Amino acid sequence: MKEKTNARCAQCTVPRNEKSCLNPQGKGKGVRGCPTLNKRALAAEVRTEYAKEDIREFARQASIQEGECYAYRDQKPFRLHPTKPRIQEICEFAHKMGYTRLGLAYCIGMTTEAGLVLQILEAQGFDVVSVMCKVGSVPKEEIGIRETEKIRIGNYEAMCNPILQARIMNDAGTQFNIALGLCVGHDSLFFRYADAPTTVLAVKDRVSGHNPLGPVYTSGSYYSRLRQKGF
Repeated sequence: MKEKTNARCAQCTVPRNEKSCLNPQGKGKGVRGCPTLNKRALAAEVRTEYAKEDIREFARQASIQEGECYAYRDQKPFRLHPTKPRIQEICEFAHKMGYTRLGLAYCIGMTTEAGLVLQILEAQGFDVVSVMCKVGSVPKEEIGIRETEKIRIGNYEAMCNPILQARIMNDAGTQFNIALGLCVGHDSLFFRYADAPTTVLAVKDRVSGHNPLGPVYTSGSYYSRLRQKGF
């Protein structure tokens, strides 16, 4: 029986211009486990998904949006010159898709930011359904949280309720959802239960001021403990 090798893209050492995933017909090189070279049948199967009209249009507009985020693309030699922040990209993409009703699922810890995002979205002509994470006021005890596991021990705490956030947006018929600062795991449940596709504007990182790549960038110095098992 042939040993199954998992994809190892993050370990690829092949020079960019020689990578199989960046060359026509995948004729370049790849390391052991290269999915472009080893998963051709699966790749062919997936391409049939992009042939579906709605999926094809969604992917097409996403690629157009990607390209439009750089200036001077007609110049040779081309040099990367990014021009648009994520919030602008989200608005432009939603307009491209013809979406008019957006969902904003946010964490209570980003209430101020949610208000600013709402102003921007409405200024761009969108009808926005915004739902905060504590909606429903369900006590944490209902999912088995003990008193010692609360943030503020000895006080009432409502659980984050991403499933209700998603269901409220489903009921409102949102066409595109935006996640803003949902906790790890809570965001996963929101993605699972939301009917409309969801994008992420910002993720929560309490230590880095919501810049989660900060510790990753410094994992060779200040955050070297992250590379040690158990932290």
